[in-house]
Amino acid sequence: MPEQEQGPGYRATVAALSLGQLLCWAALYYAFSSFVLPMQRELGWSKPLVMGAFTLGLALWGACSYAVGAAIDRGHGRIVMTGGAVLGSLGFALWSQASAPWMLYAAWALLGAAMAMTLYEPAFAVLTKRYPERFTQAITALTLVGGFASTLSFPAVAALIAVLGWRGALSIIALVLLAGVGPLHAWALRGAGGAAIRHAEAPDSDATLREALRAPAFWLLTASFTLYSFAVAALWAHAMPAFAAKGLSETQALAVLVWVGPAQVAGRFAYVWLGRHVSLRGLGLGVLAGMPLSFTLFALFDSSAALIGFALLFGIANGMVTIVRGGMVPAYFGRTNVGRIGGTMSGIALLSRAAAPLSTAAALLVLAGYRELMLVLAGLGVLSLGAFALARPPR
Repeated sequence: MPEQEQGPGYRATVAALSLGQLLCWAALYYAFSSFVLPMQRELGWSKPLVMGAFTLGLALWGACSYAVGAAIDRGHGRIVMTGGAVLGSLGFALWSQASAPWMLYAAWALLGAAMAMTLYEPAFAVLTKRYPERFTQAITALTLVGGFASTLSFPAVAALIAVLGWRGALSIIALVLLAGVGPLHAWALRGAGGAAIRHAEAPDSDATLREALRAPAFWLLTASFTLYSFAVAALWAHAMPAFAAKGLSETQALAVLVWVGPAQVAGRFAYVWLGRHVSLRGLGLGVLAGMPLSFTLFALFDSSAALIGFALLFGIANGMVTIVRGGMVPAYFGRTNVGRIGGTMSGIALLSRAAAPLSTAAALLVLAGYRELMLVLAGLGVLSLGAFALARPPR
């Protein structure tokens, strides 16, 4: 019996994983920036020290990606995604008790592994294998809901910190992951753990990981998504301090950032309506051009209209590039080894993302300020677009 018939069904599975992505992204990725300043005020730690913990987490996210992908290829998606939520809960619980740097770094070691086990790529691989005829629609639906993660995270975390303090806020997030996301993943991925694509049905044209590594397209796509990931991670890690450098309060910064999530979702809805008229490669070229433009807006202008324009443009690009990234591996290399190939590509990109918070914090010691940093990130966006343009489907 096909795996999708043994579980809760296509729609229920996609809906449950979508909700899980919303909560996991809001907690594991977007929330960090909101805790930087409260932690510095209470503990007196330097910004590079605090950013170093996030860097460690991102590095372990990348380092664990291949192993996670291989486990999913072997049919262990339920264990991976449920265990990731539980591990994330343990990480937040430890973070809430941090009184020394080693405790913060130990917490982010756990959270890095949790990110590798829960955020987008594992869900993409699970859905691609369970629903080989409908995985593109499933990925689009997943990213539609996940696009609200930043909109949920910033105001929710700010409210929790205002009421409970930063330690109490972290404890609540730990509870949500343990009692909410973990059981949700376990329920959604019930049934046999085997992939929907059986070995006997695997297309002969699907690439192995070794074959993919020999294809120029693999390395060009990896370079593109690596540069993109670095720039985006740098922005989110420094978002609140960057707005503060413009003389904006936390409330004013949130009034801009809340537009990112709806813009992400709007871009994905546009793809649902118009995507059949646009190739995946054409979509990638368009949305990757939006990133350097958005960073340039942020760097050069301080007006509310310009900053909201930045949030909208960045949100649309950031939202739709997720669909591009999720679809390029099966489109270029097939579905049989999507976990391994996608995990390897993601792992390389994530190591770059891991370097972003700490390296950009160090770069601020040399650069004049956040304006110059954003222009540097815009330049990386141009290089990302160029690498993607050069990537052609392998034979």
